[in-house]
Amino acid sequence: MKQLLDLFFAFFKIGALTFGGGYAMMPIIQAELVNKRGWVEEDEVLDYYAIGQMTPGIIAVNTATFIGYKRGKVIGAIVATLGVVAPSIVIITLIASVFDLFMEQSIIQEAFFGIRIVVVALIASGVVALSKKSLLDLTTKILFVASLIVMAVWSPSPIILIVIGAVCGLIFGREVAKK
Repeated sequence: MKQLLDLFFAFFKIGALTFGGGYAMMPIIQAELVNKRGWVEEDEVLDYYAIGQMTPGIIAVNTATFIGYKRGKVIGAIVATLGVVAPSIVIITLIASVFDLFMEQSIIQEAFFGIRIVVVALIASGVVALSKKSLLDLTTKILFVASLIVMAVWSPSPIILIVIGAVCGLIFGREVAKK
């Protein structure tokens, strides 16, 4: 029971401290679950994010579900998922009840401007953490740059890029593993 409560409150804390979605959550998951608690390895989190990106649903919820399952099977997955979504449900309900009263005020608009900047920084921090583990050699760096260019120029479906990335991983992954 203590393990489930720890799981719930760890993800409740992550859900409560994260603005900007699943990618902004990455550094908080890193600090809380990898560094502080040692529940998962950094490589596992990267894998969960990759799988969470490919599966339907919100990446933060998918990642919480995967980590929860690792810690406590099905009940752990449910508890972690509830933990990560509970703060959002409470916050959204409270904001929705007063949104129209305050949104037009300049101080609120300025606060959201600042929050957006911090969210971009959190996402960038997650990208840097991912790149340290993912950009291993010239081949992976070329694939990364090529993916960015393709996304910027043609905006294809993420599914197409993920499938191409998987194929490239199958082709070039053996070379990286040999090194």
